[in-house]
Amino acid sequence: MIASPNSGCARKQHLWVMGTGIDMSDGHAGRCLCGSLAYTTGSEPLWVTVCYCRFCQRAAGSDRMIEPIFEREHFVFTEGKPSVYTLPSEGSGKDVNVHFCSRCGTKLALTFERWPDRLGIYIGTLDHPSSVLASPENSKHIFVSEALPGTILPAGFKTFDRHATENDGTPIEPTVHTSPHLVGC
Repeated sequence: MIASPNSGCARKQHLWVMGTGIDMSDGHAGRCLCGSLAYTTGSEPLWVTVCYCRFCQRAAGSDRMIEPIFEREHFVFTEGKPSVYTLPSEGSGKDVNVHFCSRCGTKLALTFERWPDRLGIYIGTLDHPSSVLASPENSKHIFVSEALPGTILPAGFKTFDRHATENDGTPIEPTVHTSPHLVGC
């Protein structure tokens, strides 16, 4: 989703963590389909990743996954304890941990061996998904080499054939299209 900060679309979630005196108004709340698991991010996203890799396509049941990335230390499951499925990433070879509800099957979060201090959220699990906006300044489109033919990449956004960094952390130069780009055509 693209929106300007003044469009009125963004909503702030005000949440006090009971007994701590901590105002998590900069965080976002979410939950699984059945409500057995709930969470708060405790902060605003560091960035938003739009990923087209086959893992994300399968995990999201869509042609892409929109994944706001947060500091892991601020994230808290406020209800329940998720089950975790671990598998190696085809891109990096490092483990990816999928946190999901064992009751309804909803996938809520991803943690990464490659980035142990980060956590990704399945955007659709947020109580207010429209409160996280993807803009050219805060987001990137990765694994566009695996995007389905006919996918339209927006103008002005950073795009990468695979990851945005090498396994050693070296940044990769993005491609930024000056007009919408149609994949596979």
